[in-house]
Amino acid sequence: MELAFRKYGSGQPLLILHGLFGQSDNWNTLAKRFGDNGFEVYAIDQRNHGLSPHSDTFTYQAMADDIHEFIQTHQLQKPVLLGHSMGGKTAMFFAIKYDGILDKLIVADMSPRSYPPHHDAVLEALNAVDFSKINTRKEAEVVLSQHINDFGTKQFLLKNIYWEDNAAAKMNWRFNLAAITKNYNEILAAVPEKKTSVSTLFIRGDKSDYITDKDIPEIEKRFTNYRLKTISNSGHWVHAEQPESFYQDVMEFIR
Repeated sequence: MELAFRKYGSGQPLLILHGLFGQSDNWNTLAKRFGDNGFEVYAIDQRNHGLSPHSDTFTYQAMADDIHEFIQTHQLQKPVLLGHSMGGKTAMFFAIKYDGILDKLIVADMSPRSYPPHHDAVLEALNAVDFSKINTRKEAEVVLSQHINDFGTKQFLLKNIYWEDNAAAKMNWRFNLAAITKNYNEILAAVPEKKTSVSTLFIRGDKSDYITDKDIPEIEKRFTNYRLKTISNSGHWVHAEQPESFYQDVMEFIR
């Protein structure tokens, strides 16, 4: 699959993968900063997200294959792969399946273990938005508010609304909601228990429960050369909540 992307700077390739319901422009500020400091940055829209193609297939194996195709197509040598949340799980799947390609791996607030379902309210909210009946973001926000209380989550999701360029001229979600809903359990899957020696940095927020101390054995089953950094005063969105600390930790690790 030919993935959409935003490119910044020049130097060693650095690929960035967003999380579930996200898109490449979530990373604009940090991507530009990495690009200004010695890296050729590719902020990528994963399949069924952003401007990348939609597909009924939505698994980590498929998304890992997409990244492999991307690296081959762009003839990237010794790339660094950075992923947050779902993007972090994609990155881990890639590192295991295509061992030896990456120079370094960075996983932002995601463990290789399986997770219980935890997006039920979000999926219910998104599927409740009927774009045949509404035509403003404000109306969509009202519907989302019936299921989601958190302001930041609602604004994050609303960024995905766009106007379709066709005769119907109606709003829609940029992500493939049908495929995500149908394949949601695939996004909860654990990374295969195969070992890789790629140099890996796990970054977690101290207020997040996505990577706990209990997850360390799960990490060690797969990654023989890793380090774990904890960023203070941060939840799951560690790169957005503490961008300076995140940037410094990543740069120190890569350099």
